[in-house]
Amino acid sequence: MNKLYIGNLPAEANEVSIRDLFHEKSGVIPKTVLVKKGGYAFVECSDEQAAEKAIEILNGFNFMGSELLVEPSVPQGRRTRTNKVQVSNIPSHVQWDNIKRLLATFGDVHQCDQGPAKSEHFFSIFVTYDSPDQAQQAFSQLNGFEFEGSLLKVDFIMDQGRGNRGSRGNRGTFRPFPYSGNSPNPMRPTDFPLRILVLSDMVGAIIGRAGGTIRQITQQSRARVDVHRKENAGSLEKVITIYGNPENCSLACQKILEVMQQEAENTNRSENPLKILAHNNLIGRIIGKNGNTIKGIMEKTETKITVSSSIHDVNSFNMERTITVVGKLENICKAEQMISAKLRQSYENDLSAMAPQAFMFPGVHPMAMMSTMGAPGYPPAPRGGPATPPYGMYNTPPSYMPVNYPQGPVSSQQQDPSKEQVFLYIPNSAVGAIIGTGGSSIRDMISSSGASIKVAQPNKDEPLDKQTERKVTIIGTPESQWKAQFMIFKKVSFEGYSGPQEARLRVEIFVPSSQVGRIIGKGGQTVREMQRLTQAVIKLPEESQNTQAEEIPVHIIGDFYSSQAAQRHIRTLVTRSQTNARGVGRRGLVTTPPQQTPQPPRPGQTN
Repeated sequence: MNKLYIGNLPAEANEVSIRDLFHEKSGVIPKTVLVKKGGYAFVECSDEQAAEKAIEILNGFNFMGSELLVEPSVPQGRRTRTNKVQVSNIPSHVQWDNIKRLLATFGDVHQCDQGPAKSEHFFSIFVTYDSPDQAQQAFSQLNGFEFEGSLLKVDFIMDQGRGNRGSRGNRGTFRPFPYSGNSPNPMRPTDFPLRILVLSDMVGAIIGRAGGTIRQITQQSRARVDVHRKENAGSLEKVITIYGNPENCSLACQKILEVMQQEAENTNRSENPLKILAHNNLIGRIIGKNGNTIKGIMEKTETKITVSSSIHDVNSFNMERTITVVGKLENICKAEQMISAKLRQSYENDLSAMAPQAFMFPGVHPMAMMSTMGAPGYPPAPRGGPATPPYGMYNTPPSYMPVNYPQGPVSSQQQDPSKEQVFLYIPNSAVGAIIGTGGSSIRDMISSSGASIKVAQPNKDEPLDKQTERKVTIIGTPESQWKAQFMIFKKVSFEGYSGPQEARLRVEIFVPSSQVGRIIGKGGQTVREMQRLTQAVIKLPEESQNTQAEEIPVHIIGDFYSSQAAQRHIRTLVTRSQTNARGVGRRGLVTTPPQQTPQPPRPGQTN
């Protein structure tokens, strides 16, 4: 079974582009590629192993704006698309309503019957969807999805006598390849929150007396609900962020809508729409080609859905647009599930595409990178990263706990051991732009990044005309450091203080003096390799210097991506060295042998 069916191809796709896609993204070199009219093609791989690899990496991959369907090809006359699936490994304690709510995420469920039990702890169900496409969506996304502590398994079910290859009973002709899209589980529970807008005068009812209502919603849905009551003071609408598994988020949203509906009836309001916030770069995939995706959702849910043309600018790293859903409450909830599933799938595709960057920036969550790489008006992702789609404004999930990295001199503000202290030196002439009118720019940077940012006062002992740079102290987690430093680097570049090139600034971090030798390496080999890898200038004192000091400064000079790569590699190297010294075990240096090393990140370059 080495032949593949490639569906949902964009109109501009051809044999050459498909061959390039297979080779570059999966490492598979097709034997033959046959492109058919109607947006599909057949690809023959060298063997079954190569076919499985291509399916795992390319199924759901965003190719020229279209999410590909890649699956085993069934010979002519035996290829029967089905709208029926069997879902197995469902824990016996799961409530039936929760199962149906999960299944409804992918489309209209016509019939849902309990199937044979694998054991007393697990059972299976037979599901009939409205269309084969909906069944395919459930098959792709539920395979390997962790539900109530169990990994689900999904198979297609073919009608008796139609396309059956003689597999067990009426099990389908397709082998159940777990969905990957070059990523982990496509429905990672807590990484992608549901964010909605509610009228400010509804917030009191949602929270309830002494927080009773919101507490009840949380308990019933088992989702975390954050009401951003104090943000954007005076605004007509407030943001609510819901974290948890998809079905839990949807249930919490339903409960909130029920409270809002009751409040609307009490105040004689005729309409109570749902407003979902979606990252700007995901909106295109919600709308779909020629508006087909959003039209399909409206038809299936009997709702009216509109997307705002303006961006709801919560902060610089969270540019969002509003999806407004109008209709009956039960239909609105159904539309929310479909919209959220599409947003989550698109987000996972973008996240998986960021995986190659993890090597260059160890210790930084991919979402922090996605918040800057290829953002509108900013340079594209470093070499080795995907050119499309451009990454939107994502936030690091609250569930992500960064690694504890070694710190520089600890100030009274830096109590959290997960935070780092960095000194960034900017041109003196750029200080006004960094601070902004009345401190507006630096306040926005602090709010957007979550880091503490302080610009030092001029040195009173030195004439102003002799002072060429000013020290900026940044304290925050690796993700906060990434965002804060990015904004400062870009502000310096955009204001023209560094000329037409990307700003190359000096960064100072402190490392334990006992680790200097490890960073330098034998004969300077480690630091030279690190400079080659990151393309940053790294300056350390000689190992014999500053032996009395507990920590010594390391100076890094480069553009943003080079500087970040150097900082992350140095901190990771120090952390691993300290871990090894405590007897946890050696895991090797962070640097990679030259033959395995990707090209260093250079803003402005593309694949």
